[in-house]
Amino acid sequence: MNDGSDAECHIKGNFRIRGIRSTNPVAVGDYVEVEDGWITDLEDRHNYIIRKSTNLSKESHILAANIDQVALIVTVNHPVTSTTFIDRFLATCEAYRVRAILIFNKIDLLTEEELAQLADLRALYESIGYQTEAICAKELSPITNNLSPILEGKTTLLSGNSGVGKSTLLNALFGREMTRTGKISDAHDKGMHTTTFSEMYFLENGRIIDTPGIKGFGTIDFEKEEVSHYFREIFEVGRNCRFGNCTHTHEPGCAVQQALITGDIAISRYESYLSMLEDTTEGKYRA
Repeated sequence: MNDGSDAECHIKGNFRIRGIRSTNPVAVGDYVEVEDGWITDLEDRHNYIIRKSTNLSKESHILAANIDQVALIVTVNHPVTSTTFIDRFLATCEAYRVRAILIFNKIDLLTEEELAQLADLRALYESIGYQTEAICAKELSPITNNLSPILEGKTTLLSGNSGVGKSTLLNALFGREMTRTGKISDAHDKGMHTTTFSEMYFLENGRIIDTPGIKGFGTIDFEKEEVSHYFREIFEVGRNCRFGNCTHTHEPGCAVQQALITGDIAISRYESYLSMLEDTTEGKYRA
């Protein structure tokens, strides 16, 4: 509410017939009008992060609205965050013009080989222009952590796979238990859901939106010719292709294909790009 208080509200049924193709027509971060405990109107969003609903393939799910940035929490191991997941999330941030920061967590659990892999991943994403941080969330304190300046004065969406340590990080940022944490499954080295719904938390100077862990990230409403625009390096190199409508898959004179040969574009990024092209033609959810 305007005075900072909480109020339990319900959604008017007519939200469902306004052409909002989402499983949650009102999302965390939205500004709404309330009358007598009912949400009666929704203000225009200046941005949002959206993905394909896992249950309803033709519907979308809005993770959060009206945000300044996304802090995507990822792990090299325990559990493994795939580069496909990272790239799909980053591409969606590009599409909706939301700044994205990659935060690699659980670095205390990594072997020397995995630390080298971490260094390679950070170098890759930093070369594209993304900010990265490497942390051990359980060892952070609200006084010494290096993330506070990044979050200051911002509304930040905290997201990532289940088990990557979002709840642990949130507790560390506040210096107390804001949400419970869970253990990694020993059998599958996968995360177990501890956050069951999205919620906004208020820092001294900033806001954090915590979301349940995401298993996969299906994109929605992307046109095939637009996908390359959301991969910074592919878009930049693609300016030199022979054909202006090059899909970077089979056309002669494709600068992107040449960049793959020379190593100027990472194979992992290109494979993520191809997987998103499949979304535009097959309309299926991708893990």
